[in-house]
Amino acid sequence: MTTDLASKLRSGTQQAHSNAEHTKFMTRFLKGDVDENILGKLLGNLYQIYSQLEAELESHQEHPIVSHLYFSELNRKTNLEKDLTFLYGDSWQEKVFPTPNAQIYISRIREVSATQPELLIAHAYTRYMGDLSGGQSLKKIAKAALDLKEDQSINFYEFSQIPDVTQFKGKYRDALNHLMIDETLMNQIVQEANLAFNLNIKMMGDLA
Repeated sequence: MTTDLASKLRSGTQQAHSNAEHTKFMTRFLKGDVDENILGKLLGNLYQIYSQLEAELESHQEHPIVSHLYFSELNRKTNLEKDLTFLYGDSWQEKVFPTPNAQIYISRIREVSATQPELLIAHAYTRYMGDLSGGQSLKKIAKAALDLKEDQSINFYEFSQIPDVTQFKGKYRDALNHLMIDETLMNQIVQEANLAFNLNIKMMGDLA
């Protein structure tokens, strides 16, 4: 059984995706107007969000649907810890706290995990596919803005366990399309993906 969930997610979130790219914060970022302070706040929020998302995805590794979209090579938590150590030092955990809208974002991830785990797929899709796509451009911008040396990078955007990003994205879309789900659940996942984009927009609004 195959579906067209991947294309439904792409087309169904197109407007929300565009809105996310045109927030005040992202507009500044794309222009290279980013320093260690603002990057640290962003990565601090993302650390909290990914920690929750990855814990929930891991807890559902035996789930008949969610398990098919669990790829440990995508996990960002450890990489974010490296970045926060670089930016704040070894005591970074004492300096990193989620902003109000990041807390709402985290609460939603926790809620769907407890009530309808299938919707975690929407949150994983919006985050990881973005990291593998536009996130690679943001990595170059951040490196230039922070004047990092050649052997330094923003670990958050590095996927050392994925040698071919394009190939992996194809594999991820295939996994989406082979989920054993009906039309109703597909529509719910698309709706949740739009909510995930909007939660991310509000979180970036805290930083702007």
